[in-house]
Amino acid sequence: MSILLPWLGWLKVVHILAFTSWMAGNFYLPRLFVYHTQVVPGSTEDARFQIMERRLLRAIMTPAMIVTLLSGGTLASLPGVIAWSAPWWWIKLSSVALLCGFHGACASWRRDFARGARRHDERFFRIANEIPTLLLVAIVIMIVVRPFGD
Repeated sequence: MSILLPWLGWLKVVHILAFTSWMAGNFYLPRLFVYHTQVVPGSTEDARFQIMERRLLRAIMTPAMIVTLLSGGTLASLPGVIAWSAPWWWIKLSSVALLCGFHGACASWRRDFARGARRHDERFFRIANEIPTLLLVAIVIMIVVRPFGD
């Protein structure tokens, strides 16, 4: 992997762009769910939300997540990039794992809407909409400030 060291800057660019796209989807999809709970199942609006949610998840969020994880894993494997014993790294990695779990939950909720099931109300999705923000704050602090030592 040390052959990639000359490309470190470009790899970081890919990682940051993919992560930004993934986060945009993680902010927007739960907001779509909030609005989706307000329409009648089987209506034209319901069908429109289903299309928007499916396209956002499949065309933007999931590919962006995959590129984020692949580029991040590649960055982490480069010598000297990560201090493996540093607590900040494990907190960041845990936050990314939680974000992946949130992504999976969003996919599940989207399937519920597609089946006409309404397991959660508007308030639930308004609260869920805050989760990616909290995880983003944790991830950015861990990677930029690197508290708890290196």
